[in-house]
Amino acid sequence: MGRYVPRGQIDQAWGRGHVHIKRLSGVPATASALRQGREAARYLSKYVTKGFASGDRALGLHRYEVAEGFQPKGVRLIGRTSGEVLGKAVALMGGAPGAQWWSQNAPAWEGPPAYWFSWDRSPAVVAS
Repeated sequence: MGRYVPRGQIDQAWGRGHVHIKRLSGVPATASALRQGREAARYLSKYVTKGFASGDRALGLHRYEVAEGFQPKGVRLIGRTSGEVLGKAVALMGGAPGAQWWSQNAPAWEGPPAYWFSWDRSPAVVAS
């Protein structure tokens, strides 16, 4: 959240039972709000993916909601090859991705070719 909030206030605002508060380690208090948000998203995404990987989630359900006013904006990059599109993404983000995944390296993948990239730092250019 980027600031101290008393637990009682969180319990009251949540209103759905148990509340667990954890300070994310490895994120300096002086880090930008964007970096803090990315670290929190990285931490939470680990738990979101666990249920899907084990196959115990009903199809069509998800474990999260995007908070009002925080819907990420999509940016469409078009190129003739995956390398060309990645080059455009690297230019937009100001550097190479910190993590990447290709469906061609996943033997169980049954969908169309897919690529996933994650950047660990603030973008040099913000798309509008």
